[in-house]
Amino acid sequence: MSSVLLLAACGGGAAATGDDGRPVVMTSFTVLADIARNVGGEAVVVESITKPGVEIHGYEPTPSDIRRVADADLILENGFGLELWFDDFMARVDAPRVVVTDGIETIPIESGHYAGDANPHAWMSPLNVITYAENIADAFAELDPDRADQFAANAAAYADELRDVHAGLVDALVDLPEHQRALVTCEGAFSYLARDAGLGEAYLWPVNSDADPTPKQVVDVIDFVRDNQVPAVFCETTVSDDLQRRVAREADAHYAGALYVDSLSEPDGPVPTYLDLIQYDVDTIIDGLTGADERMGRS
Repeated sequence: MSSVLLLAACGGGAAATGDDGRPVVMTSFTVLADIARNVGGEAVVVESITKPGVEIHGYEPTPSDIRRVADADLILENGFGLELWFDDFMARVDAPRVVVTDGIETIPIESGHYAGDANPHAWMSPLNVITYAENIADAFAELDPDRADQFAANAAAYADELRDVHAGLVDALVDLPEHQRALVTCEGAFSYLARDAGLGEAYLWPVNSDADPTPKQVVDVIDFVRDNQVPAVFCETTVSDDLQRRVAREADAHYAGALYVDSLSEPDGPVPTYLDLIQYDVDTIIDGLTGADERMGRS
């Protein structure tokens, strides 16, 4: 894969190791770190440049970030324009880098400042994360060829868990009328999940940088929800849900809660791993669209 070729071209090899001799891998954000840990197991040391809860798109690296990655063997990034700060950051860092979205079929952003660019939120579909894991396994095999089979086996086992999450969402919504099978959110961060699960999609703004929807955008979402009788709408944990609650009121739908996207929580929080994050979101979507939230008296 091209990601592995990039690693080789950058001189990948054991340029640095952890205190116990294991290769050190840095990732651009917490979600990638957790995926990489599932693939690498105990054979690599994996850390995220950004901390839990940090907004990834417009992150501003600190001098301590540069010091932390100075001796890394490998840096993993999402690509697709997610890390707007990354090229400038890497210009000051002498370490190989791999883009883990290599091979994923992109969905273009439909409007706003980045219209036509790839939607960067590919990890929001668990099926895409199978590709992430495979690319990471290939990159780790370049770092440590003797453990290539172990990395591949870890990625395959992780893929089985990801397929189970995807299947759970599809199976739970199979009896919902087709016109109601739609995912309506504040940000257009769920396009890959919607596509892979066979759901329609509507949102107030396409990406974080365009997080001021016009009155027409709000009205269009209200009309979409009302016309399709979509039972529930959602927002994201990192933004205000005021406008989406208005959409729910005016379209006679249910506001079914906030979804996690760009960051894991602290270890004692609700989504300390990627599987926790995507399962939480899937469960929230299922509850909202099938009416479980309303039956249980949730707000």
